[in-house]
Amino acid sequence: MALADTLTAVGTAALARSGGRPLGPHLFPVWPGARFAAQALPVRCVAGDNLAVHVAVAQAAPRTALVVDVAGEPDYGYVDGIIAVAARVRGITGIIVDGCVRDVAAVARCGLPLVASGVSVREPGRDAGGAVGAEVLVAGDPLPVPVRRGDWVVADDDGAVCLPRARVTPIAAAALDAVSREQEVLDALSAGRSTLDVLNLDPSRVAGWEGSTLPSAGRTG
Repeated sequence: MALADTLTAVGTAALARSGGRPLGPHLFPVWPGARFAAQALPVRCVAGDNLAVHVAVAQAAPRTALVVDVAGEPDYGYVDGIIAVAARVRGITGIIVDGCVRDVAAVARCGLPLVASGVSVREPGRDAGGAVGAEVLVAGDPLPVPVRRGDWVVADDDGAVCLPRARVTPIAAAALDAVSREQEVLDALSAGRSTLDVLNLDPSRVAGWEGSTLPSAGRTG
């Protein structure tokens, strides 16, 4: 399985538990089910201007993802339907914007996975400059996350994470192990065991604990 497929399959939650750097919880896919994993091309906009996004789309390699820093001015629609179609045709895998976007229905129709902090109809300028390829800072959880060219970014319905390029292989391996362990937990729960038993939790710390779990049909162990 290709690395991008593996990262997409294990998902952001497992990657975050395994050393991936969570991007801020304010970032979400703007249409349900949007997900991707790809190496990052950082983009730094001038506040209120998206010329740098247009430049990045025009020169990005296929199967990369844009990660856009909007210079602390989120309330413009930095990515719209036109940019989304151009990015899709270019072969860009997805875009993460630490700010707002617009034309959400058009973006969804073209199928470009797009992660953003919100939606704004305010149109940005297209002439103020910016930078493509230089490190950017994206609001993180809890601290800002540096994103460098060639780092991996993964996004799905749970949010987005960044995997430093030098650590992506061990993080992916740890995430696969985490998913396997989680499946063991799910199998035990399906067999009737409680989360208290399976996760070795201490219920006596909770007021109102009655001292036992109720047995259920099919309980094992």
